[in-house]
Amino acid sequence: MRAVVYNGPRDISVEEVPDAKIEQTTDAIVKITATNICGSDLHMYEGRTSLDAGRVIGHENLGEVVEVGAGVYSVKVGDRIALPFNIGCGFCANCTSGLTAFCLIVNPPNAGGAYGYAEMGPYNGGQAEYLRVPFADFNALQLPEDSVEKENDYVMLTDIMPTGWHGTRLAKLQPGESIVVYGGGPVGLMAAYSAEIQGASRVFVIDHIGERVALAEKFGATGINTADGDPVEQINEITNGAGVDRGVEAVGYQAHDSSGVERSNLTMNALVDIVKPTGGIGVVGVFLPEDPGADDEQAREGRMDFDFGKFFFKGQTIGTGQANVKAYDRQLRELVHHGKATPSRLVSHNLGLDAAPDAYRHFDARDAGWTKVVLNPTGG
Repeated sequence: MRAVVYNGPRDISVEEVPDAKIEQTTDAIVKITATNICGSDLHMYEGRTSLDAGRVIGHENLGEVVEVGAGVYSVKVGDRIALPFNIGCGFCANCTSGLTAFCLIVNPPNAGGAYGYAEMGPYNGGQAEYLRVPFADFNALQLPEDSVEKENDYVMLTDIMPTGWHGTRLAKLQPGESIVVYGGGPVGLMAAYSAEIQGASRVFVIDHIGERVALAEKFGATGINTADGDPVEQINEITNGAGVDRGVEAVGYQAHDSSGVERSNLTMNALVDIVKPTGGIGVVGVFLPEDPGADDEQAREGRMDFDFGKFFFKGQTIGTGQANVKAYDRQLRELVHHGKATPSRLVSHNLGLDAAPDAYRHFDARDAGWTKVVLNPTGG
């Protein structure tokens, strides 16, 4: 089968690799019809992780079941399914508590597994014609009859929309409250969209790329462009110094200021400034224990200067971690199915698998018009 293979920093190619196959009785094989390029893929693409050369990448996957193991009960050949990027067993202490991003079984001794992702197990990704799905009964999200028509919507339920939603839940957003999202990439835009759906009174999105700010406004948010000045000052001026009730960090450890300088602590300290006393901050941007590609020693060790004293005196709370997609994906599926959510508005390109190397280059460069890329390896 053909697949997108990581060869080294900024070097991927579409190669012939061994076919995906049943390895355990609880596996299924899926023909991939849609798979996204994620901002998290760029961390690996840029060589900022420990991903080994030769790995098939891609963790946002959707397709049709073509084979099931003898131990698979509910998933059938012909089913159209979306796959949470988390791989969970379904029976460990964390999975049975709904914390599927931290499964204790699939990637020992670490907590949490994922498709085609550094440090998250031996599982190949789905930027390929076919994908092996472990513990298929648990991990598959079965899709309704409009799954082909709304494929670009449902494939967003594999990661970015649940992750954006998770950011608002970590921040403990309540209807009628205000919220700021730092980062106008796909996850940040989905956090803003999720906040709108949940009844936020006002949503701000901060970014230094004008196109992203404009897109945030199309999703109903107030855009804050850091090129226009300090975002903390801009929001304080708009709110008469009150700040906002909640905040979501959707950038991660590769945050850049408006002049292009990388500052890993930029977004977190800004959110401490912007969010009101006793407010909550949800962190879904990726931060790593080690960043060997960083320019300064602290960042290489996964550390940063954080305004903890201010955070403490404001009585704020922080929730962190990858989204437990299965905690949200069925509800989000119903919102899509009944026309209450259309995350596909974010999609800028549907491309064939062979276009992946060029698409990665454009997405990594943040080129205009490259917002969210969906690869279609095999079609419907």
